[in-house]
Amino acid sequence: MLGRSLPVVLVVVLVLLSYSLVVPVGNDTVKPAQSGNTFDLGLTDETIREVEQRDLSIPRVQVYYSSYEYVVGFNTIESFLAEQDRAGHQRQFGQPVEIFVSDYAGTNVSLTEDGYLTASRHVGLVDAEDTFVVVDSHARLPNGPVAVPFANRDAADKFANEYGGDVVPWVDVAETISPEQSLTRDNFQAAMDNRSAWADATVATARNLTDRPTSVVVGEDAPSLAAAIDAAPPNTTVRVPPGTYRTDGLTVNKSLTILGAGSATRIRGDGNGTVVHVTAPRVGLANLSIDGVGDIGSRRSMLNASRLEQAGWSENIELAYGRGDAAVRLINASASVLTGLHVNTPSSGIISLNSSNSVVHDVELHVTEGDDEGFMGVVAMYGPLVVEASQFAGGRDGVYTHRADGIVVRNNTFQNSRFGVHEMYTSRSLVRNNTVRDTRTGIIIMTRPTGNLVVGNDVRASQVGLSTAGSSSYYAGNVLSGNIRGIDILSFQSLVERNTITDNTVGIRSGPGLPTNLVTANDIVGNEQAATAGLGPLRVWTVDGEGNYWGPMPGVDGDADGYYERSFRPNSPIDEHLHDAPGAWTLAQSSTIALVRSVQNTVPGLRSAGIVDTAPRVTPVQPETLAATQASNNSTEVAT
Repeated sequence: MLGRSLPVVLVVVLVLLSYSLVVPVGNDTVKPAQSGNTFDLGLTDETIREVEQRDLSIPRVQVYYSSYEYVVGFNTIESFLAEQDRAGHQRQFGQPVEIFVSDYAGTNVSLTEDGYLTASRHVGLVDAEDTFVVVDSHARLPNGPVAVPFANRDAADKFANEYGGDVVPWVDVAETISPEQSLTRDNFQAAMDNRSAWADATVATARNLTDRPTSVVVGEDAPSLAAAIDAAPPNTTVRVPPGTYRTDGLTVNKSLTILGAGSATRIRGDGNGTVVHVTAPRVGLANLSIDGVGDIGSRRSMLNASRLEQAGWSENIELAYGRGDAAVRLINASASVLTGLHVNTPSSGIISLNSSNSVVHDVELHVTEGDDEGFMGVVAMYGPLVVEASQFAGGRDGVYTHRADGIVVRNNTFQNSRFGVHEMYTSRSLVRNNTVRDTRTGIIIMTRPTGNLVVGNDVRASQVGLSTAGSSSYYAGNVLSGNIRGIDILSFQSLVERNTITDNTVGIRSGPGLPTNLVTANDIVGNEQAATAGLGPLRVWTVDGEGNYWGPMPGVDGDADGYYERSFRPNSPIDEHLHDAPGAWTLAQSSTIALVRSVQNTVPGLRSAGIVDTAPRVTPVQPETLAATQASNNSTEVAT
């Protein structure tokens, strides 16, 4: 197959080389694109939903680039400037040919009481060079301050006089607004250290809840667990000896610790509803077994259409995932701790609503297997938790989040579920050092969040190891092996580095969209297919001259800098087969192919869609991790 297809491809390429490929660009013919016809960068889905719900206004930018086929849209001037400063931006997009920006002159623009930007008339787009921008005013969106552009200087001055700020011409905007370049290892490492420090402090505080003095012993000082909770003073411990304690719904409405003797202390519900309701802060549930949970995972299907229409977008998600039955339900129970629990449930295990700074530690949670039967292990909504050192099996998602910004999920084991960790509308999370096996997707980030950190996880035997989304996020040091696809890159403006991606059917799948990710210093080797790319332009997976390791290839490292002096194109008909077809290796070294590659690298018109690494590595980035992963996979195959 390879031998038959290569000559045809070669002939076509050589014919194309005989033509001059020039794309004329005339500024007088360029107009703003219609709304919805651009690839947009900037703002999370959560912010956009809130903007739409509150009828707020977003200053927008549209740009035509010299080396990019489509118009690119930006939500806010700040996001436009941040992309211009991104490493590798100019190589992928070229220079701006025409820039359009929102014009708030004549729109009755104003600010709400909390500073949000509104306009009562249509906000059109005008040539950016003709605008004046108000910076450092009180104007903001839910995600932070925004600059406001006007095509009329008098309108800009009027806005600044009323709402503060300075007026600058467009030509000076880049010097006035200096967005921080966040896509660096050092910045992400600092963010990881901050989230880890927060998690450590939160766990240390929660651990104190298990050291409260005992005030009531069930069976000695009170006839039942419910009576003991009623009798116990706040900030004390109710001790529960071994035995089975039946309940039709237990409520802990004061700051107490319920301390059992391990799995021998069983709280058993009647199979209808949630077993333990926690409605006070600083509650501890420790060393208990909980079962007898109701089987309703979601309340959403139980409501009529009119009720659902009245609910806001976030409440609709809460109805779908946060209102079902659970072993433990935390509501307004901040700084609580669940530790040493053994949970069996046909619905959800733990649901947390508005219970920030709570901890789930050393929990063994079994959910009925099957997407249509069990539900979620831990549901975290409206506030960050620490979920650590726990085991999850079965159900749909091990940990599901909704607007749980800053959550930390670390050192857990997930298996036999739909998703291990499933983040929705959640930014600035840390998902670290988790082990995931036999899932549809090990770790999946959705809904365009920002600032997430997915580091050091080990995902195998799944359909997809890791699925990325959103912006300004960090995916590093993960082992993705033995999956159908190692990583699905659906994110943008994110850094993907130092991952070990081996023995998958497809190592990396790059989805359609803007080529704004930094993909470097990964070991991508031993996969049936190294990488695939969806529709879109060429992705350059080299950052500051540093590429990835794809295995040995027909090239030289003449200057001994550790990088081959030939590019690697995992989607090309030759490079795709370097490691499984001897003929490809020989053909790749021919002078004709070398000429084709040279012209492809210099003539934009011949840069086909797909992926190119212009500085592939000669040796692995993390040789010990790669060798250990492949050895583990080989031993598993032998055992099987």
